Amino acid sequence: MVYFPAMAREYCMVFCTCPDADTAASIAAALVDQKLAACVNIINGIRSIYHWEGQRQCDEECLMLIKTRRDRYPDLEDRVRILHPYEVPEIIALPLEAGLASYLKWVDARTRL
Repeated sequence: MVYFPAMAREYCMVFCTCPDADTAASIAAALVDQKLAACVNIINGIRSIYHWEGQRQCDEECLMLIKTRRDRYPDLEDRVRILHPYEVPEIIALPLEAGLASYLKWVDARTRL
């Protein structure tokens, strides 16, 4: 396998929780169709424990793992905020340190306008 660490830094993985699989699938489809993301994995059945409005919450949610280019992140964040039902959705981006060059080229091709 050939990895290009410098190239990988142009990309990020975005984490976003959703209240259910249908919401996650709807948001994921919009992101992919609008070339804001190359791919979105949806992980069902996670449990989130947090405080909200002074109360501890424990909710079943879905987690989206969104692969995109760092320069597409601002538009991606804006779109998720519009589509997401939560008042304050979790939208967290982490930079990539390394990645398979052919996969990163595919991400690039799928997120170019």
